[in-house]
Amino acid sequence: MTITAATKVRSVPPGNSSEKRRTAPTWVFTVTGILFLAVMLFPIYWMINASLQPSGNTLTAGFFPTNPSFAGYETAISQQGKNLITSLVVSAGTVVFSLIVAAPAAYALAQFKFRWINAALLAILISQMIPGIVIANALYAAYNDLGLLNSIPGLILADATHAIPFAILILRAFMIGIPPSLVEAARVDGAGLVRAFFSIVVPISRNSIITAGLFSFLFSWSDFLFALTLTTTQDVRPVTLGIYQYLGSEVSNWSAVMATAVLSSLPAIVLLLIAQKYIAAGATGGAVK
Repeated sequence: MTITAATKVRSVPPGNSSEKRRTAPTWVFTVTGILFLAVMLFPIYWMINASLQPSGNTLTAGFFPTNPSFAGYETAISQQGKNLITSLVVSAGTVVFSLIVAAPAAYALAQFKFRWINAALLAILISQMIPGIVIANALYAAYNDLGLLNSIPGLILADATHAIPFAILILRAFMIGIPPSLVEAARVDGAGLVRAFFSIVVPISRNSIITAGLFSFLFSWSDFLFALTLTTTQDVRPVTLGIYQYLGSEVSNWSAVMATAVLSSLPAIVLLLIAQKYIAAGATGGAVK
């Protein structure tokens, strides 16, 4: 006796129990993810809520700012505005300096064949493992002799020591996949190595360069150790150090402290929202064509 295919296949009515059992875990995972997200974002919400309290006291603050006041933001801008600008200048300078150094270095480590490349990569990895306090103490002694204490260039160089190795590793991981034929074709057309690098390699590596620049900005923007060690006056003071010292003088006005924290979080949040589509390095398929 032959068994036809029709006798093997049984029609499954829509909405049966087996389908519900398959979709039920999806709702469980979604609800669990929302709960975890709410727990992680609650400190940010409470920071914003506390910054809008008219009394400045977070102990008597309600769960919602029913009577919001922006007096804390006015105080924060008037007292910490200079520190915010200092952090922006230092972070932007760190991004530019780090990419100028890291991009050519990463391309050389990715495309050129030398015996010392493995040793150079090992040295870069070791530099990432050195504690920041060790580098800060060494830089303080050097800066004291060079006159770079309490200066924006000094902070840029210090933050770049942490950003450059990480940027090199990110850029090299992408540039190692760039076909050498692209640069060779530019060389045949008469372009030199420098022009071929800026005309071919840099545009192709746009996503990885944006990613490296974003992390360099975040490293510099959130730096506290170098700012505490290499600045001894009020002339040059990043916002991280400003918030640290602000806590001691504004213990009775937490709305101003929280407003400063909110303002210091905005640049990083805006940059992450803008650059999120560039963080994943793109493929070079379009260039190969």
